[in-house]
Amino acid sequence: VLSVKSALTIAGSDSGGGAGIQADLKTFSALEVYGASVITALTAQNTVGVTGVFEVDPQFIKDQIDAVCSDMEVSAVKIGMLHSSAVIETVAQALDEHQIGHVVLDPVMVSKSGHELLQTEAVNALKTVLVPMASIITPNIPEAAKLLNTSDEKITANMENAAERLLSLGCGAVLLKGGHVESRQSVDIYFDGNNARHLAEPRFNTRNTHGTGCTLSSAICAYLARRIGLDAAVIAAKKYITNSIQSSDQLNIGHGHGPVHHFCEIWQKKVTQN
Repeated sequence: VLSVKSALTIAGSDSGGGAGIQADLKTFSALEVYGASVITALTAQNTVGVTGVFEVDPQFIKDQIDAVCSDMEVSAVKIGMLHSSAVIETVAQALDEHQIGHVVLDPVMVSKSGHELLQTEAVNALKTVLVPMASIITPNIPEAAKLLNTSDEKITANMENAAERLLSLGCGAVLLKGGHVESRQSVDIYFDGNNARHLAEPRFNTRNTHGTGCTLSSAICAYLARRIGLDAAVIAAKKYITNSIQSSDQLNIGHGHGPVHHFCEIWQKKVTQN
């Protein structure tokens, strides 16, 4: 019998398979964690954009969480798309009831194609209800700007200060992603209340970047589920997403922003073996 840890993703479904629940489950599997899922919304989506969103009733979201957590030992949870204050409050209540140890919050607000995924009135609920429950939050620059009620430019000008301000919202740690900054390297700021660490990796010239944020946060979740400490989990997850982006051009999926290559290491081993 395999000794496999379980992780739960609470997020929206991406019918194109590149982001959301689908990206999370692929990441969990690639990193040898059993993945369970709670779907908060259905999206009609592909590599080009989002054409529709169907919101799941908050009570049914709680029913899904209860079903999973009453049966499985969930070691860590990743939270993605939550479209309303009611859903945010429902998820927070359920997580409190089930006492999940590690919570990775990716404050998804806008899709890569520009579609609004979080109602404006729900931003405050996210800040005050869920952020304080999180072991770590993983906003990109536009998301950080909304959480701090400031501009993208001010976040970019002093990312370390922004990370400190985000931590003051009550979370355990912050990974402020620098993917939106035009530079030769992709530099994220990791801050846990001690020293701010700059996690830099090369930037690759590819259009296949759909689901990068979902994949990074679910990788952190997977490593935490495997009982790896937060610092090591963040560093390992950064390496994983970097490899997945670097290998993404091995795939030819869709006509827009294609997905990253979640299984690059596994599929490469199989090709080599054959």
